[in-house]
Amino acid sequence: MVDVEFRVVSDRRDGLLLALGQVVIANGFTLLRQRMLNSEEGVVLSMVVRGPGESLLMLEERLGTHHLVQSFEASPYEGGSTAPAPTPVPRNNGSASAPTSVPPSAAPAPAASPSSAPPIDTQRVETLLPQLARNYPNILLQLVALERELPPAQREATLRYIGQRVGAWVYKRDFALGGQLPLADSVRRIALPAMRQLVQAELHDDILKIRNSPFCHRGDSGECCHFLRGMLGGLLEGQHGADGVRVIESQCRNTGAEACRFEFEA
Repeated sequence: MVDVEFRVVSDRRDGLLLALGQVVIANGFTLLRQRMLNSEEGVVLSMVVRGPGESLLMLEERLGTHHLVQSFEASPYEGGSTAPAPTPVPRNNGSASAPTSVPPSAAPAPAASPSSAPPIDTQRVETLLPQLARNYPNILLQLVALERELPPAQREATLRYIGQRVGAWVYKRDFALGGQLPLADSVRRIALPAMRQLVQAELHDDILKIRNSPFCHRGDSGECCHFLRGMLGGLLEGQHGADGVRVIESQCRNTGAEACRFEFEA
């Protein structure tokens, strides 16, 4: 396995990380971290990836010839740990100051037991959360890469737990100053705009529909958008409490539906 850092310059920011991240994943590599900024050259995207050395030349060719890429550089990455220190996310839609740490740990990770969810690698999760805080909302590729690496027995529990942590953090950062809302209004005014930072989300008759979930078609049967379901729960728990709302993925593109469909019960 090799660690490589790519530096890409493009004239387009929207969709750049998603498009190039898909190329990285399709070639068997994992996206470890990324950073995007504006410069005089254009939009500069730096990506640190890890994968098989025998596939590196093919990945470099596909990135270098991608239609969004104006210039491209690759170099060995020797930066050690890829987990940055907890970093504040500067954007804040409300008047409260943005949190300066990782998504909150309001609830401990579920303990393993014969009747509970599979065990969660809490050390790995706690290492990942500062990266998600730093990169938010450009986090889906990291989560898809994590999903590919996790043992099947840990995927649902781990991704739902991360989603709950991220959702609770986003709620406290952007929505906590609002008044208490009924569930339907919470979905419309909190869950929907938060989801639209990540995916294409629509609301129809209090049902949230997502047409481009990156977690579909991963090879598993059944509903698979565990992170999104967890994040929706974390967002709404701020208004209704952990036991006050239930999020159900009633349809999923992974099972052939046109869109992933989430319903809410109080």
